[in-house]
Amino acid sequence: MADAGENSPHLDEKEQRQAAERAAPGPLVIHEIVREEGEAELKRGWDGLALSGLAAGLSIGFSFIAQAHLQAALPDAPWRKLVASFGYSLGFVIVVLGRQQLFTETTLTALIPTLTRRTLPALLTTLRVWGIVLAANLVGTYVFAFIASRPGMFTEPARAAMVDISGDLLALPFWQCAARAGAAGWLIGLMVWLLPAAGSARLLIIILLTYVVAMCAFPHIIAGSVEASFAVFTGHAPVSAYLTAFLIPTLIGNVFGGTALAAVFNHAPVAGELRRG
Repeated sequence: MADAGENSPHLDEKEQRQAAERAAPGPLVIHEIVREEGEAELKRGWDGLALSGLAAGLSIGFSFIAQAHLQAALPDAPWRKLVASFGYSLGFVIVVLGRQQLFTETTLTALIPTLTRRTLPALLTTLRVWGIVLAANLVGTYVFAFIASRPGMFTEPARAAMVDISGDLLALPFWQCAARAGAAGWLIGLMVWLLPAAGSARLLIIILLTYVVAMCAFPHIIAGSVEASFAVFTGHAPVSAYLTAFLIPTLIGNVFGGTALAAVFNHAPVAGELRRG
């Protein structure tokens, strides 16, 4: 299919090029951009993945801090969460624009090359990347949460808001947490798919989608790990609650949401074109 305006009889050659350059990329183009990013991730050494993943785990902690400080500064009104949830976007802005390795992004990008090649070595390489990034992300969240939990690190109102946020996360029943986490994985995967065509709207896309994740209380395995481990370090929850009420159901939901989006709605529509190519 020709680019928009490429064959228009009403435009001269220069204008045809201008029209084509401003056309939104098609699904196959976006697929190949994401696939190439995934191929680059699969080729990275474990040390590069681990260091980038550690940085992402630390950076995402600022979502928790910003949201808590906004919540602490606002009156206890029905609209408070609508405003405070904007703070949740901060960590994602740092991670995504800083090109740090975040597990829920990697869930989609590292899977696309495997869906394209469909070989066992490709699958094993994808699982390797997932494992390294997830482990490094979680270590970063533990370090951040431990530092944040130290007495006197933040004001009492901010600390109280942090306790409230972490308590709400751990109060979800197992399957409700998993289902909501599926929505979070879906939205973060959708963000990955939208960014190649977003241009100057990249920042807006990141803020809007992660804002919805926070506003709807959709658990995210990395951002939520800061909150849940903060509750453990401050003595408000046992380690068992972190594992069974947060980590396991959220991981199930995030992975399912991200892989379903990648496999069913983004790779499958262009699979025929890839085979013909």
